[in-house]
Amino acid sequence: MADKYNWNFCSLGGVTRVVINSGEDIAHLRDLDQKLWTALSCPTNGLEFDSTTLGILDGDGDGKIRVQEVIAAAEWLTSIIKDKESILKGEDSLPLDQFNTENEVGAKLHNSAAQILRNLGLEKDSISISDTADSIAIFKNTRFNGDGIITPATAEEDNLKATITNAIDTIGGVQDKSGEAGIDAEILEKFYTACADYSEWKKAAEDNAACLPFNAATDDAYNACEGLNSKIADFFMRCKLVKFNSGCEDTIGVSAEKIGTLADKNLSECADQIAEYPLASPNKEGLLHFDAINPAWQPAFAKLQELVLNQECKSKDSISEKEWLEILAKFEPYAQWKAAVKGTEVEALGLERVREILKEDKKQALLDLIGQDLALKNEADSIDEVDKLLHLYRDFYAFLKNFVSFTDLYSLDTNVKAIFQAGELYIDQRCCRLCVKVDDLGKHADMASLGGMFLLYCNCTSKVRPESFNIAAVMTDGGIKNLRVGTNAIFYDREGNDWDATVIKIVDNPISIRQAFWSPYRKFANFISEKINKSASEKENAVMADMQAKADATPLTAEGVASTAAEAANKKPPFDIAKFAGIFAAIGMALGYIGAFLTKVVDGATANPLGFIILLVVIMLCISGPSCFIAWSKLRRRNLGPILNANGWAINSVVLINIIFGKTLTSTAKFPIIKVKDPFVIKTPWWKKVLRWIIVLAIVLGAAYLANRICTAKKAKAQAAAEAEMVAAQEAEAAEAVAIEAALEDAATEAPVEEVPAE
Repeated sequence: MADKYNWNFCSLGGVTRVVINSGEDIAHLRDLDQKLWTALSCPTNGLEFDSTTLGILDGDGDGKIRVQEVIAAAEWLTSIIKDKESILKGEDSLPLDQFNTENEVGAKLHNSAAQILRNLGLEKDSISISDTADSIAIFKNTRFNGDGIITPATAEEDNLKATITNAIDTIGGVQDKSGEAGIDAEILEKFYTACADYSEWKKAAEDNAACLPFNAATDDAYNACEGLNSKIADFFMRCKLVKFNSGCEDTIGVSAEKIGTLADKNLSECADQIAEYPLASPNKEGLLHFDAINPAWQPAFAKLQELVLNQECKSKDSISEKEWLEILAKFEPYAQWKAAVKGTEVEALGLERVREILKEDKKQALLDLIGQDLALKNEADSIDEVDKLLHLYRDFYAFLKNFVSFTDLYSLDTNVKAIFQAGELYIDQRCCRLCVKVDDLGKHADMASLGGMFLLYCNCTSKVRPESFNIAAVMTDGGIKNLRVGTNAIFYDREGNDWDATVIKIVDNPISIRQAFWSPYRKFANFISEKINKSASEKENAVMADMQAKADATPLTAEGVASTAAEAANKKPPFDIAKFAGIFAAIGMALGYIGAFLTKVVDGATANPLGFIILLVVIMLCISGPSCFIAWSKLRRRNLGPILNANGWAINSVVLINIIFGKTLTSTAKFPIIKVKDPFVIKTPWWKKVLRWIIVLAIVLGAAYLANRICTAKKAKAQAAAEAEMVAAQEAEAAEAVAIEAALEDAATEAPVEEVPAE
């Protein structure tokens, strides 16, 4: 478990990861909890890493490198190397004194390394990958190399050399570690068995005289008979039919009419057609006359006559079916013997050489040589182990940085790249450093949405290299205005080779907060542009359709064309009062709403300038705020893991490409400020310059007018407030006076009137 060893941790890309920075860390990988590994497995293909080292790490050869295989390699490597810290250097040569000879395997590999240097004739105290890379050079000047294969150079006696060469030429050879063709025990056994079988088969014919009725010429005679047997049998059957029915002679024979069909042709070129005719014209006697043979078959019959008929039918000019069958019967023992043929693999050596090889009987001597070679198998195998050790010594630490912690991906050094980074894509004045080869485009498309990144899928081809491949380039900075499917770019692989790259698919996700802020406006502008273009296109199509309809309806004469053009030029559309009333009403309503809105805005600005500015800010935030928030949320969570998973990796932790790190992965073009005038620049017309100054002046005057209005409004408001206060005071005094007068009147009315008595 992880608590058995004191591991160091760091934060990379916003995620805590273990740090492998010492030889002891490598030796204790078994103590690192698998839950803390960034990757649990990776494929052996599609990586920018030494393929030999990847094959060594893939212990079971299934195309995947897993945690346990990495641990096994770490323990094997650190048990052989004395100074474990030297593994971190990534050097391709290993001093001989760094072999741990106290370890049994280390001692054996030390001896093998020394043997390699001796075989190569090198006198030095270290061994490198270049020394072990060419196994042919290592074993070129050695008699025995432990592979169980001997070559002519292995043998010292001439007869053994000759026998090995004969075995290679007849049975076939296998490649020795020296690069030469040789034989092993299995091939040697097959060779001697074939020699024995061939010799016995030949002896069977020699012991049975009936097998060779024509002595040494028997085989040629047999082949001559077999070559004409079917045609001769056909001839005798036709003779029987003629004897059975004499009237069919012309039908089953070669009539003059049949030959006449070829009369007008070059008969020397009609051999194949003539060969289809019977061997000879059939007759009632059933005799095959030697001087009446089909011309197409005369060469073959002449050979048969020379080898067989001149001996069996001396002084005869014809042969009957019975005589022919008797001749064939003589070949039956030979046919049976030939069907039982064995050891034909060595037939090319000739019977004399085969029997010479059997007589010498050097089989055991050759087996002894093979045994001597096999005795060095362990030493030879350990030479291969030295090559394995050197590859791991050089590459293992680099692999761990791309498997356990992904430190190469997050390196600040732009020259350091992760093993899955395929190269750099140059497009739209940008360079994308994070490019991953894509094996399955469909699978990537399904996984891409989970990563939250802006991806450019490109097909890379080259006219000087036959292969092609697809990449997924992660765009992390700049705009997207000029990025679309079909855009051409240049891709440089890790070896510096250039490829023609064409964008074949785009996964649209936010690139930056700035791009997200303007995204709603860009989309709205695109929407308006599309609507305008669509409307214009529809009107153009309607006009063209109307013109074509009229053209089709008008006769194609000069007068008709002229009259149609004049009519189109002079024709005026009818005035539709209802249509124009509706248009004017709509325009009036729109202007009314706009005027009311602007009035409220100006009144608000007049009353409170700060509130006006806040209103504009609020409006922009309402438009761009959601887009920016979504972009910020996605940019924080961009994850390379799904892309790698789609390529066969088993990613055990998120591989974040946050905003800060993302800016290091895509570099944009930066131009200096220049003062040199461009002679080809389009000059601005004078009226545009005047218009610009008028606009600037209008803005200044408008601002001054607005400021003046604001000041005047403030003074008017203050004066109006003072006047209102004075009027209110006067009204209060008047009201008080009216109230007093009303009170006096009420008092006078309520007072009693005294009556004056009459005198």
